[in-house]
Amino acid sequence: MTRRPLQPGATLGVLGGGQLARMWSHAAQSLGYRTAVLDPDPHSPAGLISHLHVQSAYLDPQGLARMAQACQAITTEFENVPAAALAQLQQQLPVSPGPAAVEVAQDRAAEKAHFVRCGVPVAPHRVLADANALADVPDELLPGILKTTRLGYDGKGQIRVHSRAELPGAFAQLQNGNPSVVCILEKRLPLAAECSVVLARGLDGQCVHLPLQMNQHRDGILAVTEVHEQSLPVGTQQHAIDAATQIARELDYVGVLCVEFFLLQDGPEKTALGPLVVNEIAPRPHNSGHHSIDSCDVSQFELQVRCMAGLPLCPPRLHSPCVMLNLLGDLWWRDGTERSPDWAALLALPGVHLHLYGKTEARHGRKMGHVTITAQDIETARHVSAKAAALLGIPA
Repeated sequence: MTRRPLQPGATLGVLGGGQLARMWSHAAQSLGYRTAVLDPDPHSPAGLISHLHVQSAYLDPQGLARMAQACQAITTEFENVPAAALAQLQQQLPVSPGPAAVEVAQDRAAEKAHFVRCGVPVAPHRVLADANALADVPDELLPGILKTTRLGYDGKGQIRVHSRAELPGAFAQLQNGNPSVVCILEKRLPLAAECSVVLARGLDGQCVHLPLQMNQHRDGILAVTEVHEQSLPVGTQQHAIDAATQIARELDYVGVLCVEFFLLQDGPEKTALGPLVVNEIAPRPHNSGHHSIDSCDVSQFELQVRCMAGLPLCPPRLHSPCVMLNLLGDLWWRDGTERSPDWAALLALPGVHLHLYGKTEARHGRKMGHVTITAQDIETARHVSAKAAALLGIPA
C-alpha cells in the first residue's frame, strides 16, 4: 500500500505528551512539520513546545475530534494510550502504529502469544486468570517473575517469586482487591545481558533498524545503554534483527517498534535464536534508542516522523560509538534537599550530549533526562561515561 507523502507544513499529531513526544516533536519540527499533542497535563513536556496542545483525556470525544480536525496523521507516545482512541482516529486519518498492534503490546498474554505465532522463542510462562489457577502452575516455572498482563512498565506490576509458597501472596498483591486483574508467571532464566532492536517499518513494508543496543536495568528501569558495532557476535545480532523484523511484519506494523531481548548464559536454555529470548515489545520510540539523536545520522524520532509522513526510510548509520545514561529524579535530591546536578561540570567533559525533558518536578524513579557520551571508540566512551557518572553520583 502506498499514499502520497505528507509535505512539510502538514500537522502531525501524537497522543501523550511526555519526553518521547517532546523529542518526536523536535524531529518533526526540524523537518518542517507542525505538531499537535493531546495530553491531559497542562504542563506536559511535549505540549509546551508544540504548535497545538489539546488538553483532554485520551478518550474524550471533543479532544479526539479536535486532533482529527487539526492533524493529517497521528501516532502514540506510549503503549498505554487506549487503543480505542487510536481506533476512533483511524476512521478519519492515518494512525501509526495501528490500534490492533498497540492492543497486542498492551497485554503481556497477547504479546507472548504473538511471539509464539511468529516462531520467536520466549521464556516459559503460564497465564493465570484467577487464584484457582495457581495450583496448576508447573514446578519448572519456579523461581519466576509474576507480572500483571496489563499496565506494567519500568518494573511496575511485577514481583519476583522464589517458591510456590510465595505465589498466593504475590498474586493477591498484584490484584490489589481487583479480581479482574490477570497475571502471567514467567520462568526466571539465567541472563548474561539484555539487548534491544529499534526498527522502523513503513506502510510499504520496508524495514530499517538502529544498531543493536546493549542495556542495563536497575530496579526495572533502564539505566545504561551501550552501542557499538562489536557489541555481540554478528550472527547473534542478525538473529535479533531478523526476529524483530518478523514480529513487526506479522503485526502489519507501521512506525517505530522496539523489541527487547534477553541474552542467556551458556547452558541448556539456548533457543532457535542461539542465546536470545524475546522479552517484550514497545510500539513507539524507546528509551534505549535515545542515543540515536547524537550517535546516528537518522534518529529513531526522525524515523517515526518519516513513517507517519510516508517518507523514504533510510537505514541509520552509527557514526559514533556511545554510552547513554538515564537521569532519574533521584539525582535532584541529596541529603533530603532538592538541588540541580552540576551541569557545567558534566558539560565540560568531551563528547557529552545532555538532554533534559522539561519536567517541573523531580521525583524518585522519574525519568528527567539522559546524557549520551559519543567518542571515536567504545573504550573512550566508557571512560568518559565513568567520569560523568561519578560527577552525577550514579553507578557507572
